[in-house]
Amino acid sequence: MLAFFDPEQFKHEPKFSLFSGVPKPNSEVAERAKVLRDALLQHGHELKIPKPHGIIPVEAVHHQDYLHFLKNIYRRWQEIPGASAEVIPNIHPNRTAGSEPCGIPESAVGQAGWYMADTACPISNETWNSALASANTAVGAAQAVLDGHNSAYALCRPPGHHAFADLAGGFCFLNNSAITAQHLRLNFQKVAIIDVDVHHGNGTQSIFYQRDDVLTVSLHADPASFYPFFWGYSHEIGSEKGSGYNVNYPLVHGTKDEEYLQTLKAALDHIAQFSPQAMVIALGLDAYEGDPYKGLGISTGGFEKIASEIAKLNLPTVLVQEGGYLSDALGDNLNSFLGGFENG
Repeated sequence: MLAFFDPEQFKHEPKFSLFSGVPKPNSEVAERAKVLRDALLQHGHELKIPKPHGIIPVEAVHHQDYLHFLKNIYRRWQEIPGASAEVIPNIHPNRTAGSEPCGIPESAVGQAGWYMADTACPISNETWNSALASANTAVGAAQAVLDGHNSAYALCRPPGHHAFADLAGGFCFLNNSAITAQHLRLNFQKVAIIDVDVHHGNGTQSIFYQRDDVLTVSLHADPASFYPFFWGYSHEIGSEKGSGYNVNYPLVHGTKDEEYLQTLKAALDHIAQFSPQAMVIALGLDAYEGDPYKGLGISTGGFEKIASEIAKLNLPTVLVQEGGYLSDALGDNLNSFLGGFENG
């Protein structure tokens, strides 16, 4: 399979994260990309560095003020006496829950709280360039499909599906899957996104929640006791023009291959009824039974079956890397999925 990766993505190396109040090392490390890249090369996939596609595809999804924040906040943060090495918010207005404060504060600390949903996405000097390279990688794969390839894979990190139009969170800054879908809309009237990450793609859901041209479908561990907690429930179906165009399938924690595949069939039937002309797979490999987050119980062979079923839709498809954290099987899981998709 044709694959895209930009080494600029290695430079983002977040250190801090907070789990149940305890500071711990961040899981979204550059080593993830190295493992996935090496797996691609070892299995003979063609790997290209994407050409620059500029900021326009990113601006088609994200707000200008948010992009300005991401580009400039690290420099501003370093001007604060005694500030942490990375930008880490310590106050949040909870603006996505319906209570809207008076406006965006002027201070760097206040803006960090406004534009960052949690402490899992610290910003360093390299974050903006790596996030932009990650988004550009997704656009490169989308452009390949627009140019006639039936499928292409984008090795993106930092990942993107927790990023809202103007809010970072969950390791994510720019929503690569949403950017991909929006870019595909240049040629395709209707696009479907199927998110198989163990975590619900709350940012992707939000971006398209009031639209009927992009169907968003997600299979994920039940958020009642799993990140992102506040989104990903079955009653969230979209609103206004988008009502009925968002579909969530929260799964019992530990769900294994066969039960997952049964739910996947319902998800794929929903996509088929939508009749899209192209598709985005938000490819989270963290549904693996041995992934550090342990939300679901998919086997390495299960990824092949999942991909094979999705491939039966026979649509031009961009596969965008989302989660999937360090384990002995991370590279094998990627190749299992890609192999299942190609053979399906």
